[in-house]
Amino acid sequence: MARADLLVSLVQASAEGDRGRVRKTTEAIIAEERAKNHHVLADRLTRAVANGEGRPRAGFIGRGRAWRRFATELVPRRRLEDLVLSDTNGAACRDLIEEQRRASVLRAHSLEPRHRVLLVGPPGNGKTTLAEAIAEALSVPFIVVRYETMIGSYLGETASRLKRVIDYARTTPSVLFFDEFDAVAKERGDHHETGEIKRVVTSLLMQVDELPSYTVTVAATNHPELLDRAVWRRFQLRLSLDAPTEKDLAGYLERFGRSMGGGLGHAPARLASRLGPVSYAEAEEFCLDVRRRFALGLGRDGLKRVVTATLKLWEERGRVGGE
Repeated sequence: MARADLLVSLVQASAEGDRGRVRKTTEAIIAEERAKNHHVLADRLTRAVANGEGRPRAGFIGRGRAWRRFATELVPRRRLEDLVLSDTNGAACRDLIEEQRRASVLRAHSLEPRHRVLLVGPPGNGKTTLAEAIAEALSVPFIVVRYETMIGSYLGETASRLKRVIDYARTTPSVLFFDEFDAVAKERGDHHETGEIKRVVTSLLMQVDELPSYTVTVAATNHPELLDRAVWRRFQLRLSLDAPTEKDLAGYLERFGRSMGGGLGHAPARLASRLGPVSYAEAEEFCLDVRRRFALGLGRDGLKRVVTATLKLWEERGRVGGE
């Protein structure tokens, strides 16, 4: 059963003839029912509103699953406690998660939880993984926007496709993730950009503004300098995910050694120095290579020998990449 405050709000909005408020309140009720796995009721409510007077009502979600052509809905697997985050970023994410989990307490004081996050940093340092981990901590779907099908060549096509995805996210508690956000949120003052991309940015910003607080929007970019200036103020939380320092990398490798049941046979600081300047994604791939070799050897080769052999290959790879 939907919360009493939502039902009261719905009745009041209906009595006052406030169609916009009716729509938003109904969407909130649908989202709450979906969160409780009451999908049959949620679908019936969606159809009841969308098919008023026998015709689909423009702007209301309920137009099938066409949005799935432009986004992928995933079950999140990565956990926040498995990530290597700075103290500041870790604390900020935990605060966001607590606000979402205890949203009813905030609403009792006429407040809403923060729900828009911008992640900035070089590729391979955990932006996508962090967005997924937030979804896992909140136990909600992880919706990833797919630009290869989203971007259209015809006037208004991209904005229309974005709206379909955002309309779905509006009625479904979830984490909506935009990777490479600069692809759809470029600076509108850039004279080299077409009028179409400027219309897309304007439409996107308006739609993001309308998303309810139970939909957490996470955007990531490697090129913050390309973002439209109006984008920045939309995001209540802005986190920088930098490449690991040698000390950070040593800590990561030390944790990996413990997960393997002991040390790696090499000092973590020495390993980090020999790996050189790598991203967290590359460090993770190195550790996966060690796991594979160790598993295929059925433990016959000691972990130290496996790490030494893998490290030699990685050093060779670094020399080839530098040429």
